[in-house]
Amino acid sequence: MGRRNYGRDCDQSYDDYDGDHGDDVPFRDPGGRSALRAATRGNPRDRPCPTCGRKDVLTRVDEARGYQCDRCADADEGGW
Repeated sequence: MGRRNYGRDCDQSYDDYDGDHGDDVPFRDPGGRSALRAATRGNPRDRPCPTCGRKDVLTRVDEARGYQCDRCADADEGGW
């Protein structure tokens, strides 16, 4: 089996990235445990969690990234 060029694979994934997933939106809890993005006027926290259905826990950017609420993410990760 040949060696994979992970750098090239990584570069390719960046080439395919459309950049519309909120990289310019700050994290909700910078340096904390949450991967969710901050709520802003243009990115309100008005979307439900796809796992538990709780309302108003995700932003548009969180939803586009396929995230779930912090409570569900913590449960999936064993409480970490």
